[in-house]
Amino acid sequence: MKTNFSYQFLHAGEDTYLREVIKMHGISKRALTAIKYSGGKLVVNGEEKTVRTIIRDGDQIEVIFPEEELSDGLIPVQKELTILYEDDHILIVNKPSGLPAIPSKDHPNDSLANRIAGYNKQQNYKTTVHMVTRLDKDTTGLVLIAKHRHAHHLLSEAMQRGAIQKRYRAVVEGIPIPLSGEITAKIGREDHSIIKRCISDDGKTARTSYDFIRTFRVETQDYAYVELYLWTGRTHQIRVHMAHIGCPLAGDDLYGGSLRLIPRHALHAHSLSFTHPITRTDFVIECPLPDDFTHILERGHVL
Repeated sequence: MKTNFSYQFLHAGEDTYLREVIKMHGISKRALTAIKYSGGKLVVNGEEKTVRTIIRDGDQIEVIFPEEELSDGLIPVQKELTILYEDDHILIVNKPSGLPAIPSKDHPNDSLANRIAGYNKQQNYKTTVHMVTRLDKDTTGLVLIAKHRHAHHLLSEAMQRGAIQKRYRAVVEGIPIPLSGEITAKIGREDHSIIKRCISDDGKTARTSYDFIRTFRVETQDYAYVELYLWTGRTHQIRVHMAHIGCPLAGDDLYGGSLRLIPRHALHAHSLSFTHPITRTDFVIECPLPDDFTHILERGHVL
């Protein structure tokens, strides 16, 4: 049974303390404390050592993280989970529409987090769910999950630096002017609503870039198929910004879109680009469009 995650690497460089080597590899003080007091180990050339050990060029180091405490409030559910990539450190899944990222009052037992917890239990991974990226309930596509706390720490830092690039595909009503551009408008919570957001001078800075792919017409309505990139991560950012320029997402009736073609907003997390937190290799993954999204594009007559 796999209950501990370990991180192995070869030290290259001058003599230094193990504490400094660990710091250079991004292991947080919190993780180091957990290793010391909660069952982890620091192993050098096959022998358990302390942070005060002198490390020399060529030493083989293994950091064994302690078992993680599982969340009592997260019920493991073994339901369909579409895995696009997995290794010892990260998991990338394709989230379907209608599935919330985390449990809520309306969906207490079936969310993506519940399904990941169920998968971890099935695979005998004793780890909590470390969700790095999230999507709205009706948005489809790529979600990145860390499989242990160290990978989560490194990926969270990368998110804060803007080093994880997320690109989306959307079908919007109308033709954006210009066809490709950037939207910079602050977003805040709409008065008297806990869900809806709006453009507000008192809101938080938000920046979205969009690129034209093609335009098409269904019956008498013109649409644009676009790719979007988020420079910031505000709630409903793409939906609010596209509605702001007069091009709400198809199916997004919360922000002025019509339900005539699709019963949910036509937004799909298409690609992720980032540096792998452990191997440090560049990583790019794309996710195919769901059937309901593809159906819209097939119905349209190219303009």
